[in-house]
Amino acid sequence: MSFPVDPPSGAPPGPDEGWMRLAIAEALEAERHGDVPIGAVVVGHDGTVLGRGRNERERDEDPTAHAEILALRRAAAALGSWRVLDATLYVTLEPCSMCAGAVVLSRIPRVVFGCTDPKAGACGSVLDITAQPALNHRPVVQGGVLADECSALLRSFFAARRRPRPERAAMDARDPRGDVPRPGR
Repeated sequence: MSFPVDPPSGAPPGPDEGWMRLAIAEALEAERHGDVPIGAVVVGHDGTVLGRGRNERERDEDPTAHAEILALRRAAAALGSWRVLDATLYVTLEPCSMCAGAVVLSRIPRVVFGCTDPKAGACGSVLDITAQPALNHRPVVQGGVLADECSALLRSFFAARRRPRPERAAMDARDPRGDVPRPGR
């Protein structure tokens, strides 16, 4: 499935880009406490931020603490209703199946995401839960808003975690014969 992309360079940014920047700010906060940098905001039709969320799985040791879930919970609390109508969810990464299910159940009419998730995306990349004809709600989904920036956050986060630690690098260092030295040698 192809998704609409950012406006051509030189075009003035639209409101979606501004709200996505707020979601990116939430993603950066997630990264500061060691979580995968994914952020989300729910914005009402009048421009009111109804809920914000960032990944908090590691921090809270909660497998459901995804940015979208937390933002939708906070929006529902702000509205006093589980139906998050007349609002848009902005999220830096395409929602997974759990989050796409929450989108459908919340009745939010529109989802805007940054970069696609080729491993677990459930809004068109791997699955398309939000477009299932058997479900009673199908939001409008737009992807690709500030995709390069959103993707760069994730690439940087995972690259930093894949770098060898100094003590591991020393243990893995090989001498000219190809032998791996033992620790303490």
